[in-house]
Formats: sequence, C-alpha cells, structure tokens
Amino acid sequence: MKEKLQRFGGFLAGMIIPNIGAFIAWGLITALFIPTGWIPNEKLAELVGPMIVYLLPVLIGYTGGKMVHGVRGGVVGATAAMGVIVGTSIPMFLGAMIMGPLGGWLMKKIDDVLEDKIPVGFEMLINNFSAGILAVILALLGYFAVAPVVQAFSDGAGKLVDLMVNAKLLPLAAIIIEPAKILFLNNALNHGVLAPLGVAAVEESGKAIHFLLETNPGPGLGLLIAFFVAGKGMLKESAPGSMIIHFLGGIHEIYFPYVLAHPIMILSVIAGGFAADLWFVIMDAGLVATPSPGSIFAYLAVIPKGQHFAVLTGVVIGAVVAFLVGSLILKVNPVRAEEETEEEESVAVPGLG
Repeated sequence: MKEKLQRFGGFLAGMIIPNIGAFIAWGLITALFIPTGWIPNEKLAELVGPMIVYLLPVLIGYTGGKMVHGVRGGVVGATAAMGVIVGTSIPMFLGAMIMGPLGGWLMKKIDDVLEDKIPVGFEMLINNFSAGILAVILALLGYFAVAPVVQAFSDGAGKLVDLMVNAKLLPLAAIIIEPAKILFLNNALNHGVLAPLGVAAVEESGKAIHFLLETNPGPGLGLLIAFFVAGKGMLKESAPGSMIIHFLGGIHEIYFPYVLAHPIMILSVIAGGFAADLWFVIMDAGLVATPSPGSIFAYLAVIPKGQHFAVLTGVVIGAVVAFLVGSLILKVNPVRAEEETEEEESVAVPGLG
C-alpha cells in the first residue's frame, strides 16, 4: 500500500512540477497588474483570467497524458481537459488531473489494439482520426459527467463551511477551507460564503472574523518555508520566489501546486489554519473588510484599531505551525525526486495498469 501511495504521489508530482514555472508566471502577472496589484494595468490584467481558467489546467492535462503515452497521450489529455474546463465556472485543476491521464491511458490502449493492424499507407490517417475521435468523446464526457461532479463538490464545500461558521466551530472550518483552496476553490469560498457573512458581522460589531479564515497568508508562507528548508529539487529552488508572490503579493494560488505535487502536505496548511483560527477566536480578532489580494500589506490596510496584535500574531502562528508540521512531513515522507517523474516518457497510471 505504501509503495502504491508513493507511486501515486509521484505521478501527481509529475503532472505539477514541470508546470511550476507557468504558475509562477501567472502569479507574477496577477500580483503586478490586477486592480489591487503593484502596477495596475487594465489591459495586461486581462491575461489573469484566461491563464488560470484555460492555460494552467490544459498544461496539467497535457503533462498527465504525456506521462502515460507520450505526445499523443498529451494531446488527447489536453483536449479532454477542455471538456471539464468549459463545463464549469471554476478553475478546473482537479478535472484536468483526472482527464489528462485518462486520455493518455485510453490512447495507449487504442494504439496497442491497432498496432500491426493498420494497412500500409494509412498509418497517419488512422492515427490522427483515432486520437481525434477519442479526444471528442472524452471532452464530452468531461463536460457532461466530470465537470458537474467537481462543481457539486465545490458547492458542497461552501455549504459545509457555512454550517461550521453558523455552529460556532470556526477553527474546524480549516479542515474544509484549506483542501478546497488547494483545488482553486478559494475565491468561491471567500466571496461566495465568508464575505457575505463577514459584511453582516461588520455592520453589528465593526469587524468580522470571517475575513480572516480563508485569506490568512500565514499557513501558505509556512508551507513554502518548509519546502525551502526540508524540500528538494525544483520545489525547493522555486520556493523563495513563491514566498514573495504569496506573502507580499497576496496571490495564494502560487502555493497550491506545491501541495498538489505532494498531497500529504495538505496537513501542514490545515494545521496552520486551525491554529491561527483558534487564536483568532480566543482573541476575538477580526478585519473590517476582505483583504484583496490576501497579502500582508492588504491585511495591514483592513485591521481595525486595537486589533493589530491579535491579527498579526495569528498570521505568525499559522506560519510557524504550518512550517513545523510541513518540515516534519517532508523529513518523514520526502518528495519523490522530479528526475524520476519528469524524465519518464511513459508510466502506468496507478490502478489502471
């Protein structure tokens, strides 16, 4: 079981790690050019949406398919990913991580069946049409079957967070919020669930703890520091730049691929989020508005008078706890070396043979 889990984790890492550069590029563009960025630019900010909605999931789908069956698998995987991308209104990273390898695996099986059965002179025609037809089928499958399931998961996560908030179980909300963030559902949770509750609370008391639950940059910072201190390879080398984008630029999405590459690290940010939220509850901390983007500078701008110690200490607690838990995890269960995942031209999808 341990070996299978390691293989599965290595396979996920193989889909994410080669694309870290694209995530960093998107993070920089977002931090710089959005209306609340460092140098706002309306035209250049138009890059942000298409990159996170289309480019990054397609890259993941292509990489997943290529790992299973080379370039042909990558092409089918990327096309299949478009089905789930268009089928929802949220960034479809989870769907791409499903459809990409599935497309590569099915293409491999079809090629195995057709091998040595194609008449001479018809190889290119049959190969192209078999890939095209399979890609159409998978794109439709993603649109009508996979996308609604992932969308339902997103809606369910929002309802769970809402229930926990209403039940006064705010620290436990981290158990739902942090995994949902990793699947790029952070904006749906923050603006769809927590922000409306926070606005109502501000009208009553002048501050709201709801604005702290999803936006806290501490746990993500602690995770990235853990990768820098105890990680290896590209994840370690790219961590410092990601820290700047995340903590100073407020683009939390930049650390999500690090968790996707080594899923057990979700425990790090859950622990950090839980500890910080517990502190916020004890100290009755709150903000006057949602920090956007979630950088430490945006936090400083919306902390009410007399709340700086409570809020900033919570950020530090989240970072320290996430770092300690993340470092321990990386020492006990280190990331599989990317050389073993990036350079494999063809690997078997765990569970599929």
